[in-house]
Amino acid sequence: MTGPDQASSSRLQADTGPDVSQRSVGELVGEVAQDLTKLVNQELELAKIEVRAEVKKTGKAAAAFGAAGGAAYFALLFAALTLMFALATLFDSYTWAALAVTVLFAIVAAVLFLRAKKTAQTIDPTPHVTVQTLKEDAQWAKTRSS
Repeated sequence: MTGPDQASSSRLQADTGPDVSQRSVGELVGEVAQDLTKLVNQELELAKIEVRAEVKKTGKAAAAFGAAGGAAYFALLFAALTLMFALATLFDSYTWAALAVTVLFAIVAAVLFLRAKKTAQTIDPTPHVTVQTLKEDAQWAKTRSS
């Protein structure tokens, strides 16, 4: 081919990808296998990064719960004793005062537990970015094999 036909033919090849007519099927299959291996390795690395970030976030939340619980324990202990002694003077009975304080702190504990549970439910271990890129990769592989 010479002239305008050759120019349009080379433009067509540039638009559709590299010229594979001079390469064997074995070379092409090897290249595809190599590309897929590289792609899978990259996807695994992305998944590891995403899961690591979620695990780190989970660890920070657990440490925060633990630290808050430890500090709150002592504060509540002394607050409960103070309240109990104050109520004992009002009720003229340490038993009723202790029971009132126990019920109050049981209610507070239930509310705090429900809030912690709600916070823990927001942790999502699914690597959403990896799932999306895997879908895109599957679509790419379908178009490449066609």
